[in-house]
Amino acid sequence: MDKTIIRLVAAAIVVVLALAATSMGEIPRIALGIIIGLPSFVLMIVSRSQLGKSFSVMPEARALVTTGLYSRIQHPMYVFLDLFLVSVIVAFAWPEVLWAWAILVIVQTVQGRREEKVLAAAFGADYEAYRRRTWF
Repeated sequence: MDKTIIRLVAAAIVVVLALAATSMGEIPRIALGIIIGLPSFVLMIVSRSQLGKSFSVMPEARALVTTGLYSRIQHPMYVFLDLFLVSVIVAFAWPEVLWAWAILVIVQTVQGRREEKVLAAAFGADYEAYRRRTWF
């Protein structure tokens, strides 16, 4: 993905979050949302990019991606999407949306387990070695 697009999207997020602040008391909350949200959003895009042609909605074993963010985290797209969503919930003070986020985390956990089964079946010992050296 082009770095310019990432920068434009990040800038748009900053502007939206800044406009959401209606009083000086909300600035720390908005700032926290931005501090967590921007890097999370960028890392989510990077992790998607690093998957390349291995990305699919339904679990498929096209290739075992073990480089970049995937060298440390098995599911970085899920991790950084969740952090980004939490930052939006914090920035906009939407605690009532936390239940929806919690449901999403459950769905992601189930999907992650499906992906792991498909990868284990396709890549065997290589996948098990990868799982042992990565988080989530």
